[in-house]
Amino acid sequence: MAPYRNLEEYNIEITNEVKTHFTKIVDDIGEDVTRDGLVKTPERAAKAMLFLTQGYKQDAEEILKGAMFEESYDDMVIIKDIELYSLCEHHMLPFFGKAHVAYIPNGHIVGLSKIPRVVDVFARRLQVQERLTHNILECINNTLKPKGVAVVIEAAHMCMMMRGVQKQNSVTTTSGFRGQFEKIETRNEFLKLISADLS
Repeated sequence: MAPYRNLEEYNIEITNEVKTHFTKIVDDIGEDVTRDGLVKTPERAAKAMLFLTQGYKQDAEEILKGAMFEESYDDMVIIKDIELYSLCEHHMLPFFGKAHVAYIPNGHIVGLSKIPRVVDVFARRLQVQERLTHNILECINNTLKPKGVAVVIEAAHMCMMMRGVQKQNSVTTTSGFRGQFEKIETRNEFLKLISADLS
């Protein structure tokens, strides 16, 4: 037996219910749901949808609270280039890109891996990028109570690339700032650091 296995668990009742809906969708668009390549597609699609929306069952504040540590450090902490994948709530098509998150501690720091996990919790829901930015910002601000928080998200939206205006190279940027990041000099330092290649 392997020393580590990453297992995905699904509620069978909910999975089967979602699978039924996908079966009907495949049938309604004119495909043969009994065709070899499609027999297991509704189940796979159901599991994919449940995976991509698992954030509804997760508590981002509890994730942060579980790894908060007292620390006197009070300079900027930045986690940049956090990959994110989400589903647009208007068309249920993916949008994807990266998030840059910073905070200035106020007596507490948080385990670095928890910031990307917070991003994932909110990204794995039906979203719009504007709300996703706000969700991440407010969660960190309300839980850590830092001196300041900054969030910038850059993402490409398949609903703009595959359908509608079909613009292949457009990127949407959203941002939010609280506390000390509302000061122009602190904000500029953050924006400069996330733009810089420090390697």
